[in-house]
Order: sequence, then structure tokens, then C-alpha cells
Amino acid sequence: MSQTPLLSKGPIISDQDSYGAVPTQSHEDLPMLNDESEDQDRKTATLDSYPSGSDKSYDTSGKARRRAPLVNGQISKGAVEDGIIDVVEDATDEDADPPDNSRYPQVRASVSAKDDSTVSISTPRMWILSLLCVLLGSGSNLFFSLRYPGVFVTPVIALVVVHPLGLAWDRLLKRDDDPIETFECGMLIKPSLHEDTAVPTSISNRLRRWLGQGRWNEKEHACVYISSNVSFGFAFATDVGATSILLLGTTRINSYTETVIVEQAKFYKQDLSILYQILLTVSTQILGYSFAGLTRRFLVRPPSMIWPATLMSTAMFTTMHKSENKIANGWTISRWRFFLLVFSAAFAWYFLPGLLFPALSYFSVVTWFAPQSVVLANLFGTSSGLGLFPVTFDWAQIAYIGSPLLTPWWAAANVVAGLVIIMWIVAPLMYYSNALYSAFLPILSSSVFDNTGKPYDVSRILTPEFLFDRDKFEAYSNVYLPITYALAYGVQFAGLTALVTHTACWYGREIWQVTRQSMDSDKTKVGSLYESIGHGSSTHPQRSSRKKADSTVEAGIDTSMQGEDVHTRLMRRYDDAPASWYLVTFVAMLAIGIFVVEYYPVYLPWYGLLLALSITAVLFIPVAIVMALTNQHSSLYLICQIICGTVFPGRPVANMVFTTYCYISSAQGVKFSSDLKLGHYMKIPPKLLFQVQMFATLVSSFTQIGVLNWMFANIPSLCQPDAINGFSCPLARVHFNGSILWGVVGPHRFFGAGALYQPLIWFFLVGTVAPILVYVIARKKPMNSIWRKINLPVLFGSLSWIPPATGLNFSVWAVVCFIFNSVIRRRKPEWWGKYTMTLSAGLDSGLAIGVVVIFFGIIFPGWMEGFSWWGTEIYKQNRTSRLLAIAHLPAPAPSSSPITASEPSSALASCSPKEYHVVPMVARV
Repeated sequence: MSQTPLLSKGPIISDQDSYGAVPTQSHEDLPMLNDESEDQDRKTATLDSYPSGSDKSYDTSGKARRRAPLVNGQISKGAVEDGIIDVVEDATDEDADPPDNSRYPQVRASVSAKDDSTVSISTPRMWILSLLCVLLGSGSNLFFSLRYPGVFVTPVIALVVVHPLGLAWDRLLKRDDDPIETFECGMLIKPSLHEDTAVPTSISNRLRRWLGQGRWNEKEHACVYISSNVSFGFAFATDVGATSILLLGTTRINSYTETVIVEQAKFYKQDLSILYQILLTVSTQILGYSFAGLTRRFLVRPPSMIWPATLMSTAMFTTMHKSENKIANGWTISRWRFFLLVFSAAFAWYFLPGLLFPALSYFSVVTWFAPQSVVLANLFGTSSGLGLFPVTFDWAQIAYIGSPLLTPWWAAANVVAGLVIIMWIVAPLMYYSNALYSAFLPILSSSVFDNTGKPYDVSRILTPEFLFDRDKFEAYSNVYLPITYALAYGVQFAGLTALVTHTACWYGREIWQVTRQSMDSDKTKVGSLYESIGHGSSTHPQRSSRKKADSTVEAGIDTSMQGEDVHTRLMRRYDDAPASWYLVTFVAMLAIGIFVVEYYPVYLPWYGLLLALSITAVLFIPVAIVMALTNQHSSLYLICQIICGTVFPGRPVANMVFTTYCYISSAQGVKFSSDLKLGHYMKIPPKLLFQVQMFATLVSSFTQIGVLNWMFANIPSLCQPDAINGFSCPLARVHFNGSILWGVVGPHRFFGAGALYQPLIWFFLVGTVAPILVYVIARKKPMNSIWRKINLPVLFGSLSWIPPATGLNFSVWAVVCFIFNSVIRRRKPEWWGKYTMTLSAGLDSGLAIGVVVIFFGIIFPGWMEGFSWWGTEIYKQNRTSRLLAIAHLPAPAPSSSPITASEPSSALASCSPKEYHVVPMVARV
């Protein structure tokens, strides 16, 4: 074990946006060996990869390497004989688990506490593979988003597929006699330290060496994955709204900007220039990046902001690039072999629920015994029921709202509490009492209805110019919502205000203190120094206090935003990306946004854009904190539409653009913050990470615009019902209908004085007051008290998934989360720490690739046409696969005698709840 201090004293630049770079040994003084027998894996020189002052560095296999002492700038004569040069030794427990390691067990289980600052990152291999993933992923996702059925290529696919490409790249381009390369902070600084300049080198050989710089490693892999993660969601201006579903109904995509362009071009018949499309797409994407960068001090650097979704990725990088294998509760299989087994099994298994035996996915076996029972369908149904029977054999159903293995159990318990109270108790009581005339509609549906119980036909209230026609509206019908849809609106209202009050109560003081500290450090430019840990001490106070806290402290319960852990300390060696970079980016994108709304016919004034960004600025940190702690995203989508519809009524295009700038700046910003945390865990230099994210964002934006306009020009009848090969833009049409409802019909007809759904406004007050009451009680309780685990933004906000998610998606998700993150974590902690994140990655990867293979290889060519048997039909024959009501409208049918919108309830009210009959409303298989 090294006898040098674990933490060394040194100057730390701690201004507002700098980790502070710790000076390292100059590369001019780094001794290099020219040993022909040296293995090629050691041809990359290693610098200090542990704190300054340590004599150890770490190669990519996790082995410790001692540095040669220098005598007058040269290698000491006895260095080789003494075994000091390039000696590989096992890393000690103290190296792998330093005293300032993360206090959160899921982080320690997934993120390495070591860093090698000498590995290659910014290489042609990384940039080319990133470019390839961005082009293929963003382009294909946009292309298929306009088609029904569609498919979505997830970043997990890139994470898995790009690894063998990186290894093959090295195998093809690296040679044993290549000169030694030296990298600092991921950059090549001396490409030919020992190259014999007298020997001529051909152009092809130089090109090969340039392309083959460095070695494929976890940091390059992380950069390629981050590029994919940035671009694969295809700019929210594409074809899908916030609650749209692709990937055969298994993936929710937060895309919107190209949706606006599709709607403007195809539904509102606007002639859009390429410049407008580029400016709208780029500005909405990069504004989110600015929000993420300017809030790093609150969302990325605090150890308490763990970002659970990133831990699966870090576990995968460790699995693929490290060879360590510790015994975990008797299990000796390595993470990599475990991943391969899980991945293969998940891929093979999905052919059953995803293709050959779909009844395993919609396993509502209770309803199979009484297929005509509407009550059973409502309570136990999978597609249109509350999902009280939490059994399915399809990981796509289980992980529909996110992998349950990534969410802490305390957070999942909040989600379950909301599900039970709101959806399993309140919703049935209101439904069977015909509250809000809900008994005439399905109990759960993502559609809105008219007063005949049919899906609302927006075209019947518009003029040929797509303007609102009040006379047609009054002659047609008001808008009616299924009870779960209405309650989903209510809990979103409560979740919005709960975000603000919960954050103010639990994190307000911390945010203010961190802000003051950053302002003070900005004036003084002086930070505290690390203190060395004395040698020979038999105790480690920091380690002891951390381990004691493990059993009582969870991320999200500990509300501190201050302090550091090993990951923040190791990141200090890298220069941070200055705040000015993000600030200049924000100002530039804001100027572009103002130009877009003022110059082009979107009918949104410049102060409307400022209002949209102000909403994002106020709510961004609360939304991101909830995501960072619980892996649950609180959407601003609905509130953006409602605010714009209230402030700028009768402007559907303005409503879409307002929502784009408001919601997407927040949603994309949260995604960028997550990637910044991933870069923090993987020790990627912040300046390089800025370049990677900006590169991927710009390339994907231009790619999507190019693909979209090619489709406009080359696909006949695009976005029409008779479009070739199913390119009817179904999701864009759904979002278009929403823009009409909120931008034209207006929120006042839903929630205004005398409106049917006006009582839902009281949820705003509930969300404001309830977190304060919980805080007053919980602050006097111990850390392990159940009151400290109540998170109302999660309880309310998670239910915004319903619809389109169903009770089954929540209930089975919670069961799996409880089994792994509560039972197994307590009883088999070593197994949980070693395999849980890898298990999640294997299941997600197998599902993602299975969906793509099934869609492109079997469904798309039409090989399954006519395939039918009991396992493909049984779940369709019962009422759970259709949208049903328990009451029906009396004769005469309202379709022959329309009910005016001013008195929409006359026909509905004339039917007593006692007259309930089973009436199929709309078939939906």
C-alpha cells in the first residue's frame, strides 16, 4: 500500500463554475520505456490517476501502477531492477473504496472510485462512432415516428452495439510496433515520442496511426453513448407529443419540435422555410442545454443528486471494460457473463410476448373467465382497466414507466401510494357514482369524447382555414374526459405546485447557501484546501461515519447539496467548462427564438417566449431534483399548454411553439443534466463533454430536418389517412387535436367558471399546502422516519403517465421494485450491489434489440400476416381489450338531435346511473 497521503494539499480554483484543475506532473518529465517485449496494452503512458502526490496510477483493467522516481529528470538507474517501472499490482481495498467514497450504496455499487486521466477520449474513433450513431439513430427515429406502427431505436442499443465496433477498430488499426502515445485529459499530446524520424512513413500508415489513436476504453464508450442519448430522442419538434408512444407501445418519447413542423406544414398548410425549421429546432434543443449547464452546481456536483438512470450506464461500462469479479453472496459469475446471459435470455424471450404469444403481455387472466363482465374489465383489465392483478410476463410492460430496478424503493412507494389512493380508490368511487358523467365513458382511455360517447372529432369545430368556429362548437359538443384522464389532470396540477413548495421547504436553504457561496467564491477566487490523512492511523473516521449512514440515509432523504465525494475530488484535475460558455449559448439561442416568433407567422409575441422560458427557469431545478433523486420525471407539458391557452387564446400555432420552448427547454435540460452527471461519474473532462453534447445536438438537428424535408418531398400523401406504407403521422395528428383543444377551444371551457371540470382547479391548492404540512411534521422526525420518505411531487407527478399507461404498468413495476430494491437489497446486499444494475441493462438491451429485430425482420416484411391462435386472440375476446362504458345514452341518440355545448349535460343527465348497461364504445385492440 502506498504510504503517501490519500488526499493531497493543493490550490483549488473554486469559482462558480470550475472544479479547479489540480496541477499534475509535466509530461516533459514523464519517463517512458521502450521495451519491445512490453504488451501493447501498456503502450499508452500512464500519469497520476489518483490524487496529486500518490505514486499510483490505474490502467483500464483497474490494476495499480507505480510511477518511476526521477533523478535529474531521468529514470533512476535501479528503477527497473527494483521493480518500480510499470509494475502491475492489485489495487488495495483503500484504493477501490477511499474514505470519501459515495455514501449511497447504489452509487458505490455502480461507479468506480478511481480515475485514469491518461486514457484516450478525444480520438477519431470516438468522434466517428459518435457521428455514426447520431446520424443513424436520429434519422431512423424521425423517419419511423411518422409511420404507424412505428419503432424507436433507443440509446441502449448504441451502448451495446458500439462496443464490438470499438474493439474491432483497434484490432484493424493498431500494430505492435506503433509508437507510444501520451494522453492528458483525453487529448493526444505527443503522438510520436519514440518515432524514428529518419524512417520515412507512408501517407496510408500515417492515416492508419491517426485513425487508431489510443485504445477503446470506457471513457470513449461513455462519450459515444452520451452522443446517442442526446440525439436519439429526436428533437421534440418531430412527430410526437409528450405522451406519445412508439416502440410498439413500449417506449415513451419526449419529442416535440419536428411535431410542430409537421403540424404546421401538413395540417395548418403553412409554407415553412428550411431556415425556420433549423432555427426552431436548434434553439429549442440548445436552450435546454444552457439551463443544464447553468445549474450544474445544484444538480450535478452535489453527491446527493445521484441520478439513478445513469447508474445503469456506469454499471454497463464497468461490466464491458473491467475484469474485476468479486464473490457476491456465493455468486462467482462475472458481470460481463451475467449481462450476456440476461441479454440473450431477454432477447429470446421477447419473441413470445412480443410476437408469438401476446397474451403473456396482456395477462389479464381474471377477465378471461368472464369476458363479458365490464366490472372485471375495469378493475383487472390491462389495456383499459385499473390493473388490480399485477402479473405480466413482458418486460416492456414492467418497464413501461422506466426500469423498476433503477428507482429507489422509497420513491416507488410514493408512486404506489398515489396509484392506490387516486386511481384504485378515488377513480372507481367517482366512476361508479357517475361523477362528471364519467360512467358514460371508459374508465381509462387516452382519448377525449363528445356527448355521444364517441372520440371527439376536432374537425367538426374548425373552418376550412383551421380556425375555431363557435357556432359549430355549440352545435356539436363540449369535451368530456374519462375519469382517470380527469384525475390525471388534477394530480398534474397538484404536482406542479407541490414541486415548488417541496423544493422550497426541503432544499430552499441549501440552494440559497450554495448560491451565496458561489457568489463569494466568484469574488475571492479562493477555495478550501484538501487536508492530508495521516499515516499509520488505524481508524478512518470518514469511512466509519459513511458506513454508519448507509443503513439510514437514502438519496432524496438526505437533502444536503453541499459537501464532496471522491468523484467530485477526482474531477478537480480537469478544467471545467466556464459558465460563460453556457450563458453566451443561452443569449444566442434566446435571440434566435425571439427572431423566430417575431419574423415567422407563429402568432406568439416576443414576451410570450420570455414567459415560456420564465416558467422553465422557475421550475427547472425542482423538476430536475425530483428526477435526480427518484428517476421520476414531472412533466410541464400540460401546464405549458394551459398557460398559453389562457394568455393567448385562439392561437393554436402559438400554443404549439410556446409549449415547445417551455416544455422542451425543461425536458431536454433534464436529459442534458443527466448526461452531465454521467460524465461526472465517468470522469470525462467537462470542456470535452461540452463539445460532445453540442456536436451531437447540432448534427442530430440538421439530420432530422434533412430527413423530414426529404419525406415531405418524396412520400406521396404524407400524413393523410391513405398515405403509402402507413406514413399517416398518427401521433402528430393526435398532438394537432390537442393544440386545437387548448389553443382554440381554450382552457376556460374546461376549467372556467361554470365548466364541468372547474373543481380540478382545487388541486393547485392541494399541491401547495400538502408539502408544507408534511415538512412541518417530518423535520422533527429522525432520518429513517416514514414522514421523511413522503415525496408529494413524486406521488402526484408520476401519475401523469396515466393515460396512456395503465394501472398494470404501475402495479407490476412496483412489485418488481420492491423485490429487488427492498427485499434482495436487505437480504443479499452484495448480490444486489454487483448484479442489479447489470440485470437492468441486460433486460433493457435485450428488449430494445428484440423489438427492432421483430419489427424490421418479421412484422415489416409482412411475414406474420394471418398468424393467429389462442395465444394471440384470448386477450382480445374479453372486454379488457376494448373501451367500454357501464352506462348508455337514452334514445333518441344525440347524434340525430345534437346537444348544444351550452347545455351539454341534458342528455347525459337524463340517464340515471341505475340504468347502467354494457355498451361497447370504441374497439381498440
